[in-house]
Amino acid sequence: MTDPKAIQPSELDQLPDRDPEETAEWQASLDAVTKAAGPHRAAYLMRRTLERAEGAGLALPKLLETDYVNSIPTADEPAVDGDEDLEQRITAWNRWNAAAMVTRGSKHGVGGHIATFASAAWLYETGFNHFFKGKEGDGSGDQLYVQGHASPGIYARAFLDGRLTEDHLDNFRREAGGNGLPSYPHPRRLPWLWEFPTVSMGLGPISAIYQARFNRYLTSRGIKDLTNSHVWAFLGDGEMDEPESTTALTLASREGLDNLTFVINCNLQRLDGPVRANFKIVQELEAQFRGAGWNVVKSLWGTAWDELFQLDTNGALVRRLREVPDAQVQTYQTRDAAYIREDFFGKDPELAAMAKLLSDDKILECFHYSRGGHESRKVYAAYRAALAHKGAPTVILAQTVKGHTLGTGFASKNANHQMKKLSVDEFKDMRDLLGLPIKDSDFVDGVVPYGHPGADSPEVRYLQERRAALGGPAPARRVHPVAPLPAPAEKAFASFDKGSGSQNVATTMAFVRLVKDLVRDKETGNRWVPIVPDEARTFGMESLFPSLGIYSPKGQTYEPVDRDQLMYYKEAENGQILNEGITEAGSMADFIAASTSYATHGETMIPFYIFYSMFGWQRTADQMWQLGDQLGRGFLVGATAGRTTLTGEGLQHADGHSPAIAATNPAAMTYDPAFAYEVAAIVKDGLRRMYGEAAPGEDPNVFYYLTVYNEPMPQPAKPSGAGVDEGIVKGLYRFNTAESAGLTPAANAPRLQLLSSGTAIHWALKAQRLLAEEWGVAADVWSATSWTELRRDAMDADAALLRGEERVPYVRRALQGAEGPVLAVSDYMRQVPDQIAQWVEQDYSSLGADGFGLSDTRDAARRHFGVDAESIVVAALAQLAGRGEVKATAVKEARERYGL
Repeated sequence: MTDPKAIQPSELDQLPDRDPEETAEWQASLDAVTKAAGPHRAAYLMRRTLERAEGAGLALPKLLETDYVNSIPTADEPAVDGDEDLEQRITAWNRWNAAAMVTRGSKHGVGGHIATFASAAWLYETGFNHFFKGKEGDGSGDQLYVQGHASPGIYARAFLDGRLTEDHLDNFRREAGGNGLPSYPHPRRLPWLWEFPTVSMGLGPISAIYQARFNRYLTSRGIKDLTNSHVWAFLGDGEMDEPESTTALTLASREGLDNLTFVINCNLQRLDGPVRANFKIVQELEAQFRGAGWNVVKSLWGTAWDELFQLDTNGALVRRLREVPDAQVQTYQTRDAAYIREDFFGKDPELAAMAKLLSDDKILECFHYSRGGHESRKVYAAYRAALAHKGAPTVILAQTVKGHTLGTGFASKNANHQMKKLSVDEFKDMRDLLGLPIKDSDFVDGVVPYGHPGADSPEVRYLQERRAALGGPAPARRVHPVAPLPAPAEKAFASFDKGSGSQNVATTMAFVRLVKDLVRDKETGNRWVPIVPDEARTFGMESLFPSLGIYSPKGQTYEPVDRDQLMYYKEAENGQILNEGITEAGSMADFIAASTSYATHGETMIPFYIFYSMFGWQRTADQMWQLGDQLGRGFLVGATAGRTTLTGEGLQHADGHSPAIAATNPAAMTYDPAFAYEVAAIVKDGLRRMYGEAAPGEDPNVFYYLTVYNEPMPQPAKPSGAGVDEGIVKGLYRFNTAESAGLTPAANAPRLQLLSSGTAIHWALKAQRLLAEEWGVAADVWSATSWTELRRDAMDADAALLRGEERVPYVRRALQGAEGPVLAVSDYMRQVPDQIAQWVEQDYSSLGADGFGLSDTRDAARRHFGVDAESIVVAALAQLAGRGEVKATAVKEARERYGL
């Protein structure tokens, strides 16, 4: 057997060498260069050769890293199309006011962040002056995802252009008075300015990718032409550690989203210290993005470095820059020239010789100030390159100094993220550095003044002219005046009122059937956006594949394996379904983009995202909070819901708590319907409220969360009694009484009220029969479609009482006069039905599926958690026994009879 160590690399290549002699010549040439000019020269030539091959389109693996230098040489930088001196002054004012706003607010103890915008100022200002399209031009303009901690700089610019006043700035982070500014980009708090909430780090990047993708989706479907809209996401290098930041990079490159640019502010610092103390975050990110197929533009060094690179005739400087870890670069930022001469240049004789040609001022200029992200020309060149690149998204890695221009007390200090203010002396130093005309006498009683050159100053006129040329103010959120969507035909909803007869139908299937009817609606059908994370067949949605198509920018370039079947897997460029693969985070990002299209693009879309209920709120609740903050509208559908309905799946699939988590989100209308007609009624009401004519006092900026089940059961007809429709929407109505259920309790029979939601109503109905037939107890069964909405209504009533208004909670009105105690049951933890306990006048108790799930049959799981019909009977008897309405021995007898 051949010794593996003896095998030459060429022998391991499965591609036969057609000309070994030519190959040997190339290898010999490399060996000769290495021997004559050294390994660094040989490596240089290899990199340049590979770059040439890549540029020529040869099919070679890409270089994952390039030298630690700018991607665009100084000689190739385009001239900035504007007045650089005026832009410098505008940026100086914005730097000043951002720092002043946070410092003035610090006296109230509300905090704020200064250092992030200080490092990123030119990244934003260059975009605002030259690139970011506003919403008053053609199309939708650009979409800007602003780094959350940089918000003071955005407010400062809005103050300069007249959109904000000093009073606004003085109320930064103080919103209770009604004239304040939210801490970070929060559309719900400042809906005319902010479009996208981004401060929950990691959510901005994934949202930006799916927004760019959704723009293409709308264009491909003929809803709106967004070919001129560009998505810009401003991110921090530390933020890129969040898994959501990079989880969708390959989607962006795979679909060629050249309408997307990431701008990563590489100030080398996260909240506590260096991002990569012993490594280089820029090189790591470059490799990650290039490996994912992105175009990478590095803007690392300012023009002060040009002289140093010209002196670097043998690559010693580039090699040294590559090997110095980021934490040491931060140290250079805070040390004197002598230290830098010794530690940076002194490690290599060739660099030591170079350093002798440099003055101390030159060394300090390079290492303290001159970064690619701090020069408008460098940033301008990078942005131009990003927009010119076609076929792939671009990431710009811009190196900056955190705390730039804030003085030596801030720049590159590990603690600068937590530093909230500057002293008066520090402000005066900053004023002198920026060249601002602010007098010492303007500091009254030690309070730093805001600065403004005047509404008719050259700076403000220039700023406003640039924004007018680019389509108006930015960032800006606009809700275009559009007519409410017409309600779908009543037939789609009414068809569920008659029930399913003897046919067993799961509520998941009822929802899918409803959607199939709604997407056929001539007026609104094309507005639906079905979103599913690779579980369409689980939910019975495969019938939608051939009729709606799955969106793909490439269409279908293959013949599907099931093409001869009726419900074959059909992809199309204008496909309506978004099938995202196994990514709940990606699906939620899709949902957010679609649900806010009414504001972003002036196009109302109706998304529904259907998912395993366990993998929704538990996994992506942060994005659902982002959805509420962004004022999104649509339907989240937690399918295969409940803790006991998934036979055999077990702990990690058994959802017993999603309504409890959903109840914490003020924008989530949370429903747990039991029957198909309830599903239809809730969807109908959601369409009215979110997309039609909301009632007075109703906020249309909500989203609906419905839990639906995979347990096929007979679907009853909708009861004909008064108040059913209102009860379904408000959260509670009486489904039947013992008498209407055909049971004949004695005239003086003990009575109780069984409240149940979702699939639990079937156990309650069985318990109702057992109680009547075996224990002589009359029970009325109520369908609690929403414990959460009942609670919210009751809390509103409590608040009204404190204002002196007389209001009775709906749950109390609904149960008024109902005899006996109340026993509530659901397939969720008891905390879910217990939400309403304090507002129920009757004696109240509950059953629920608390604890971890387990693998077993439905019946066994329900017996395990004590929520099956027999357990309900025992709990009901115990309640009645405690009231003296049945004998205490009945409880023991029931336990023994049912084997509990």
